[in-house]
Amino acid sequence: FEGTVRDNIRFGRPDASDAEIEEAARQAYAHDFIRGLPQGYDTSVGENGLNLSGGQRQRLSIARALVRNAPILLLDESTSALDSESEAAVQKAIQHAMHGRTVVVIAHRLSTISEADKIIVMEDGKIAEEGTHEGLAQEEAGLYARLNRLQIREK
Repeated sequence: FEGTVRDNIRFGRPDASDAEIEEAARQAYAHDFIRGLPQGYDTSVGENGLNLSGGQRQRLSIARALVRNAPILLLDESTSALDSESEAAVQKAIQHAMHGRTVVVIAHRLSTISEADKIIVMEDGKIAEEGTHEGLAQEEAGLYARLNRLQIREK
C-alpha cells in the first residue's frame, strides 16, 4: 500500500478505467469512506496504508481483487484485527466478492465463513471435518461446533 487510493485499487489491472475502479469500490463497500477522504480517490494512503484503518485497507484489497476480476481469491484472516463495525463491512464485501468465483478463506472467526458453501476444518494439518456452517454447528462433539459455541459465548 502506497500511492493514492485509485492507484491501489488499479494495482492488479493498470488499464482499469476510473468507472471500473469506482464500481469495484462500491461492491467492496469502500466507495463511501473513499468519498469522505480529503481528496477522495486521489488521497494518498501513506506508506503501507498508514493513513487508513485496518478495515479500510481490507476493503481496498477486496476492491483491487474485484477490479482485476480474479477467478480465485485467497483471504487469510481478513477480519482478525478489526473492530465489530469494520468486520461487518469487510464481511459484506467478502460476501459480494464471492459471487462467481472460488474463494479460499482462512479464518479463526467463524462468522467470517458462516455463509460459505463448504467449510473444511483443519486440525494438526489434517482435515478434521467438512460441511456447511449449519451442519457442522449441529455436530455436538465436533471441533467446529465447540469453536462456534465458544465464540458465541465471547460475544
